[in-house]
Order: sequence, then structure tokens, then C-alpha cells
Amino acid sequence: MRPIPTTPETEAVARRVIWFEEPVQALSDPIRFMAYAMTYATHEDMKIIRRYVSDDEFIEALDKAPPGIIDPRSWAYWNSKFGRYPPPPLPLRSNSRSNAPAPVAN
Repeated sequence: MRPIPTTPETEAVARRVIWFEEPVQALSDPIRFMAYAMTYATHEDMKIIRRYVSDDEFIEALDKAPPGIIDPRSWAYWNSKFGRYPPPPLPLRSNSRSNAPAPVAN
């Protein structure tokens, strides 16, 4: 995915959707930024973002979304907007414990 340019408008959007870090840092990872935007951006925010993000890049952001950011409702919505219904499984965090063998019962 191409970088999202840092402009006064994109910085303002980044400040709203990833409020806990500086806008330049938020925009530096476009896939992660898009995951937060799909969850927290307003319609007006998305109109700004869509000037810089093509449909193919949006789908790429869905396909590569980091786990734990997009909520199930937003995941279903954005996938349906791109004709992906039913949506693919939501990205999930991996739990190293789940990869461990099950305890043996005595």
C-alpha cells in the first residue's frame, strides 16, 4: 500500500482516529492507520482518506489488518462495502498458550 501523505487534513484525521500518538507516526504505517480509520473515522474523515486510498489499497488494508483493532461490526461493514459477503474471518490475535499442548489429565 502506498503511503498516505501527511497534509493538514490527513494529520487532523490521524489525530482523531489514533489519538494516542502523533499524526506523523500514525500515518507512517498505512495498513495500521486504515484499520483504526475503519473503526473510528467519521464519514467526513473517510472522504478525506479516500482521496489518497484506492479501492485496491482499501482491500489490501482489510486483508492485512492487524488483529485487535477493527471491531466485528466495522469488519462486516467494510467488507460488505467491497462485495465481500460473508466477510472473511476477523483477524485475531495469536495466543502463544493456544499453541502449547493441552495438559494431560490424570
